[in-house]
Amino acid sequence: MIEIRFHGRGGQGAVVASKLLARAVVEEGKYAVTFPMYGVERRGAPVAAFLRVDERPIRLKTLIYEPDIVVVLDPALLALVNVFEGLKEGGSVIINYGGDPSRLPVDRGKYRLFVVDATGIALDLGLGSRTNPIVNTAMLGAFAGATRLVSLETLERVVREGAPAKKEENAMAVRRAFESVREVT
Repeated sequence: MIEIRFHGRGGQGAVVASKLLARAVVEEGKYAVTFPMYGVERRGAPVAAFLRVDERPIRLKTLIYEPDIVVVLDPALLALVNVFEGLKEGGSVIINYGGDPSRLPVDRGKYRLFVVDATGIALDLGLGSRTNPIVNTAMLGAFAGATRLVSLETLERVVREGAPAKKEENAMAVRRAFESVREVT
């Protein structure tokens, strides 16, 4: 079983991202269970979403305490939330970050680090606003590019069908992030 934890802020689409990714893996013949965890339930507050993926039916319905993969939609959360808590050694961290990745507080000897400028992609495609870019679909593309757990084609189709708005722009965000995510060694 692969366990994934998304960290974002209310309004960034972390919960929608986990649902879209679950749908994509199910369409590819796997099983998935996803659910959110809200804090104070307001725009901008830290939120987490959880996703389990397996080849067999999933009966476990608890929070994810030891994820294999962590996806961070807002790099500012690194200073507020311990996004690495419980992350398995050798696990992957995929962070929305357009700056110098050497500045990120990630133990590269312990985790695999992937970065993508999801904010830049979202702003370029008009997803959200300058003050609140919606980066979730770009982060899904980065996830697919980094992990290869779901195909680009399936993810693009699911996003086109399931995105609440700007379907083509969201599908383009998936592709751009898939093509631009990079591992930092």
